[in-house]
Amino acid sequence: MQELPQREIPGPRSAELLAISAASEPPCAADQLPIVWDHAERVWITDVDGNRYLDFTSGVLVTNVGHSHPKHVEAIQQQAARLMNCYSFPTPERVTLSQRVLETLPPNLNRVFLLSTGSEATEAAIRVAKRYTGRFEILSFWGAFHGRTFGAMSVAGNMKTRYHFGPSVPGAVLAPYPYCYRCPYDKQPDDCGFYCIDMLDRVIESASTGDVGAVMVEPYQGASGFIFPPDGWLKALEEWAGERDLLLIVDEVQASFGRTGRMYAIEWEDVRPQMLCLGKGFGSGMPTSALVAEEQILAAMKTGELSSTWGGNPLASAASLAVLDIMAEENLPENAQEVGAHLKKRLLALGEKYDCLGDVRGKGLVIGLEFVKDGKEPAPELTGQVVFAAAERGLMLGKLGIYGNVIRVAPPLVITREEADIGVDILDRAIASVLD
Repeated sequence: MQELPQREIPGPRSAELLAISAASEPPCAADQLPIVWDHAERVWITDVDGNRYLDFTSGVLVTNVGHSHPKHVEAIQQQAARLMNCYSFPTPERVTLSQRVLETLPPNLNRVFLLSTGSEATEAAIRVAKRYTGRFEILSFWGAFHGRTFGAMSVAGNMKTRYHFGPSVPGAVLAPYPYCYRCPYDKQPDDCGFYCIDMLDRVIESASTGDVGAVMVEPYQGASGFIFPPDGWLKALEEWAGERDLLLIVDEVQASFGRTGRMYAIEWEDVRPQMLCLGKGFGSGMPTSALVAEEQILAAMKTGELSSTWGGNPLASAASLAVLDIMAEENLPENAQEVGAHLKKRLLALGEKYDCLGDVRGKGLVIGLEFVKDGKEPAPELTGQVVFAAAERGLMLGKLGIYGNVIRVAPPLVITREEADIGVDILDRAIASVLD
């Protein structure tokens, strides 16, 4: 086991910069560790005080190819010297990227609209769905997070996103998501027969105006605590939507580009949505996103109705092309699957060791650890203490979830088994120290 020296958090330079931030910036990130990053390489972060951390966050699931990958950096540097932006005009980088992305997707998804943020992609999907179907309602799910812009926020079921902003954009119809550890229907996944799918008709009958045109869903819910549906659920939802002539929009802003052990999470069950939202790992640190859709669906928009100041800019496109090259050359989805299976096995063992670790769930290199007390009561305070104790010992973790009691384990996809073991060993010691 590699020992990392215990560090003071925040260090003096971090404390100084955090004080400046508090005096000049709004509070943006909740429950964030008081650490100021300085530089990073692969899976290792160094803060402004010289402390080194193993990154189990990927910078909130962004840096899939690792921090400052040489090929990624070189592509950005070379493109910055040539051309960085040229609003709406095609460039070789943008056109090539669109073609390359389509080569990785099911053949029905044959048009790419490049954007810069996940919220842009989900907002575009909502607008296109309403135009194409002529219907204004969208079915989405409890706990969903689709972005912080108003349209995306309105179809979200995450209470932290929606609270105290007044009326949302009309047309959102929300149904329970299969959070099997805390099933809203008090069912068991082994024998429920996807009861939550059966109940969707009842939800629409009681909560809509009969004008639902699309279903929007995450293959796993990120912000609500890395909640994964049972195997087969997403395919069952696709079939349910198809039987009712509803568009299926899958939001893979977080799940795409190798994170779950496949290039796209829809590959696990051969799901064929009519629209797919991509982001985060797409640019691996550069702001890149996309709405990918069937040709006839995007054709419902008039020329000029789909545009973005920064979407598809040559700098981001060059970076994303490098990401695709690195993914293929280094077999990163496969590495995520292999190292992720090893990591999950070790984390499940921690669940056996500590009663407070109530649930370990995930796929590939996206694993949620739900902390509880007195049975299944959420334990957000304990969760925060574990995150802080791990950081003191050199492991960077994140805290999230509906109840704030889930630790996210999502390292860059370049992580090795040995580095994953270092992280689990640190986490083990951190939990023990908090419970001591």
